[in-house]
Amino acid sequence: MATEALALSGIDALYGDSHVLHDVSFSVSSGKVLALLGRNGAGKSTCMSAIVGFLPPRKGEVRLFGENIARLAPEAISRKGVGFVPQGRRVFSTLTVKENFQVAYQGKKKSWNLDRVFDLFPRLKERAGQYAGSLSGGEQQMLAIGRALMGNPRLLLMDEPSEGLAPLVVAEVGRTIARLKEEGQSILLVEQNMKLALELADDVAILNTGRIAFAGSAAQARANEAAIAQQLGVF
Repeated sequence: MATEALALSGIDALYGDSHVLHDVSFSVSSGKVLALLGRNGAGKSTCMSAIVGFLPPRKGEVRLFGENIARLAPEAISRKGVGFVPQGRRVFSTLTVKENFQVAYQGKKKSWNLDRVFDLFPRLKERAGQYAGSLSGGEQQMLAIGRALMGNPRLLLMDEPSEGLAPLVVAEVGRTIARLKEEGQSILLVEQNMKLALELADDVAILNTGRIAFAGSAAQARANEAAIAQQLGVF
């Protein structure tokens, strides 16, 4: 049985009086990719916020390799080994590419460092001294991924990494995620691009109005792609 990198169990989350997540449970196996899918407003980003500590769950557990991290502060969760690539990239626009990486670095003889990230993203090496705000959208997305990796995460959360990108850049993002998966990185992928998500994922969970509507293998999801597309509002 595969070790669980992440396990959500019975998560409820609220924004004020608005109940967004209802008894949400799913898990990411170690070294695998789980795609968390759903329509806009289904609760995907709220799930991410609950995991990283931006919105502590009202009820339930968030376990990282068996340790309950629910209701820890975001910085404590980061130090436990959770890396986050946020929706919209949110790079430090007034810092250079190299500085963006340096501020995120957590060394201690771990595997990700500046040389290795530049090996993953050669284009960013060419732009090491360039301000992040002047990069293209695709380059900023690579920077956001590389910055998260510089923290040497045990679990990587990626929130809509293909959003707003040209098809060629989306393909490059897909290749990057596939490479990380090959290297054994545990990944929770929130993605609107169903085709990309089903190509990359080992497992799939679908949120519908804050509840899990489907949880199973990517093979099961691909076999029922028409029903999954209807669930997601993809026509």
